Amino acid sequence: MTDVADPRHFAGVPGRPEQLLQSVIDSIPHRVFWKDRNCVYLGCNRSFAGDAGVDDPALLVGRSDFDLAWKASAHLYVADDRLVMESNTPKIGIEEPMTFTDGRTIWLRTNKVPLRDAGGVFGILGTYEDITERRQAAIDLRESEERFRATFEQAAVGIAHVGPDGRFLRVNQRLCEMVGYTREELLVQTFQELTHPADLKADMENVRRMLAGEIQAYSMEKRYIRKDGTSAWIALTVSLHRDAEGEPKYFISVIEDLEPRRRVEEQSARLRNQLEQAQKMESVGQLAGGIAHDFNNLLTAILGFCELILGDESTSHRSELEEIKYAGERAAALTRQLLAFSHKQVLQLEVLDLNVIVVNMKTMLGRLIGEDVRLTSTLSSEIGLVKADASQIEQVLLNLAVNARDAMPRGGDLRIGTATADVDGALAAAHAPCSPGRFVVLTVSDTGCGMDAETQRRVFEPFFTTKPKGKGTGLGLATVYGIVKQSGGFVSFSSEPKKGTTFRVYLPRANEPGAAMSLSGASRADLPRGTETILMVEDDDGVRRLACRVLEAFGYTVLSADSGRDALEIARDHEGRIDLVLTDVVMPEMSGRELERRLAEAGHAARVLFMSGYTDDAILHHGVLKSGVPFLQKPFTPGALGRKVREVLDTPNTEWTGRRPVPDRHS
Repeated sequence: MTDVADPRHFAGVPGRPEQLLQSVIDSIPHRVFWKDRNCVYLGCNRSFAGDAGVDDPALLVGRSDFDLAWKASAHLYVADDRLVMESNTPKIGIEEPMTFTDGRTIWLRTNKVPLRDAGGVFGILGTYEDITERRQAAIDLRESEERFRATFEQAAVGIAHVGPDGRFLRVNQRLCEMVGYTREELLVQTFQELTHPADLKADMENVRRMLAGEIQAYSMEKRYIRKDGTSAWIALTVSLHRDAEGEPKYFISVIEDLEPRRRVEEQSARLRNQLEQAQKMESVGQLAGGIAHDFNNLLTAILGFCELILGDESTSHRSELEEIKYAGERAAALTRQLLAFSHKQVLQLEVLDLNVIVVNMKTMLGRLIGEDVRLTSTLSSEIGLVKADASQIEQVLLNLAVNARDAMPRGGDLRIGTATADVDGALAAAHAPCSPGRFVVLTVSDTGCGMDAETQRRVFEPFFTTKPKGKGTGLGLATVYGIVKQSGGFVSFSSEPKKGTTFRVYLPRANEPGAAMSLSGASRADLPRGTETILMVEDDDGVRRLACRVLEAFGYTVLSADSGRDALEIARDHEGRIDLVLTDVVMPEMSGRELERRLAEAGHAARVLFMSGYTDDAILHHGVLKSGVPFLQKPFTPGALGRKVREVLDTPNTEWTGRRPVPDRHS
């Protein structure tokens, strides 16, 4: 074995004794060692000896790695040593662990080269440095970069690094999604090019102040121009990163997409508008309900007596009476509209085919809209049936047609259609209290002037109108809204100035069978007559006198009572049979429902027909608005009274027994 410190190995280096060589090796900051071919240490510097736990390098001579503090890693080192010597090839920059007997591990960066003399490779020279801290720092840096990259790329907001010149240096995927550009496309643009021109001046002023050190950061709402040319509202927060010398390096921009928030705000605004609309309707409905009873009693008398007088061919002043009747009918229609849009109208529900209603009204609508408006209809044969009040649905179609006509003063196209649609939970929730399901849709479209945003916002508001003073009441579309809501449906529309308007009326599809019906009423000559005895109970003198006169004219025997107590006395004293009790629902001292119960207890099990001019809430409170209970809404015409009385009297006894309410002792 040849000693690496033998002076013969340093021949040609005059005046370099062994001590000087050791001093040089000890001064090297790295650990230095050399071994023979058996991997036994021939020498080392003091730094290496210190790692081995000794002060004097000479103490390691003749020992192997299996004798030292890192013997747990000895097999790795010896294998490397032999490979270097056998292959006569250096190994440079090897990173490997050194594990000590106390369990501590450090990381080394090792270099090993073969030692040669004239006889060939006689050993190995190695150096290493402790890179534990550096390696851990690199690991920490890599993990930090990975965390930053994950945060940057997976953030729910857009993030960008922007150079002082405005050019995008780095962007995340969320920002790309917001504006519709790929990462590569954004990295060749500036934020100035992406910013809406109307917002650029304010943004640039903030940038100037930040570069000047006047502010540390700024926030603003502005618009980006998407790749497709549309605008995207965003909330921007910007800070400036400077280098150690304080020079600007890049801006850090955090971009929040405001579109979802704006959609929520718009939805909230719509809900607020719906609430305000409902509150307005409720207020007007309370007013309408308060006057409805007395007003309808007056109209019943006015219209009824007008019709009776006009039925006499010898009547003079016929044209004046026609005007009175026309005014009364307009007043009655106005009352119905007030009650309808406030959800207070009493509905006479039946299973209907909307196609039949459209067909039956088409001729009348044609006359109403005028010759300069082309009326067409597209009716689906698969729409099924709806359960609604036929006259109210006619009112809806009439109001929508009139609204369309007024939007086309120079003529145009009016299109009416029917179809079906499935309403999902989200759409139903937007039109609460509507329920999801299958709906029949009535569509009314025009090619008129359309509506601007402000008009659309107030379109169903009661008394709001765009027509000149005296030309409109502002109740047409409000009435449509109220009728459809009360029928369990909803109304939607789309409109654009100068491009027309489309209203869509959604009504729940009926699950019960029904037949196509004719909506035309009977002529005056067809009015039914009878000979039965009727007990007429009404506290309003005008209505009572009218009803008695009409019923007597139809051949009936009429017993007149102005209150429930009076009716009980008349029934008690009457020796014959009473076939029908025609009674008002709400009367002083005794309601019509209580009168029915007390008559039944007294053995007068007559059929009962209720009538009222109150709203549905008041009538429901008295227990009348239930399935199968005969009811007549005021104001009514003599013809309507005659037909309803005959209908109730002609109902078979078995059917009547099943329909008449069981007397309620607590009503």
